[in-house]
Amino acid sequence: MRARGTDEIRIASYNIRKAMGTDRQRRPERILHVISQLDADIVVLQEADRRFPPRPTALPVDEIAPLTGMVALPVSPNGVSLGWHGNAILVRPEITMVDYRCIDLPGLEPRGAILADLALRQGQLRIAGVHLGLFRHHRRKQLSALLSELQSGSATPSAVAGDLNEWSTRVGLGRLDAHYSIYAPGHSFHAKRPVAALDRIALDDRLTAISGGVVETPLARRASDHLPIWMDIKMERSGA
Repeated sequence: MRARGTDEIRIASYNIRKAMGTDRQRRPERILHVISQLDADIVVLQEADRRFPPRPTALPVDEIAPLTGMVALPVSPNGVSLGWHGNAILVRPEITMVDYRCIDLPGLEPRGAILADLALRQGQLRIAGVHLGLFRHHRRKQLSALLSELQSGSATPSAVAGDLNEWSTRVGLGRLDAHYSIYAPGHSFHAKRPVAALDRIALDDRLTAISGGVVETPLARRASDHLPIWMDIKMERSGA
């Protein structure tokens, strides 16, 4: 993984599968160690909470900062989950959240997204953390709903990061592609034998992708069935 420049922002996305590893062991400390190795400013997580109500967090909250140097944005509506519909966002302590919204997304399965407006040294950034559904016709509806929220009354540069659950790199995400540049830094699923780029990062035209990749360490291959992806970006100063 490259060392990023001083004006660059590193965004990572990681489906942690509720801390269940490819060895069928639930060991959240492995997830936290993988996150610490990302050296990211913002880490968007999927499946960060357990499946059934009250959906408790899959990660020990009191160990996040000591093991990763990051803090979880306080977006949970119930105080038990780490995020919303399993979506959570970790940031460096110097990054502050200006505003956020938890969004329900349409579809057969319960799905949602988090929109967070963040104040960074480089300027203000809107980040959307999302985990789309398994069926393409649901994903299209979910993207329409997400884009409606993203474009609502904001001139802030925005990025979307998450598990988009789309196996094709050519079709299926047209609604998002019409407004954002979508990047698949590499194959991130399945962690044991990566064959699909399910995890992606999308940037609007005020953000520039510098570099990106997939973390394929031995620990990452065991910690979850997805590998984390990362991208270094720059934003226009006028968007601050």
